[in-house]
Amino acid sequence: MGETNLPALVAADASSLYARNVLDFLKLVLPKEGGFKIDLEDDIVAACLMSRDGQVTRK
Repeated sequence: MGETNLPALVAADASSLYARNVLDFLKLVLPKEGGFKIDLEDDIVAACLMSRDGQVTRK
């Protein structure tokens, strides 16, 4: 009828999803032209920013 051991499949799916999320985030901060860019207009990048100019932005 269906898969009998679903928990065995979850780890592979979770790893794949995590890897895709990391790759997509890196694409936001590492432009194709090279270098490193922090675009504070991007909601995801701004929410992940922990410090700026020596000051903590998230506590």
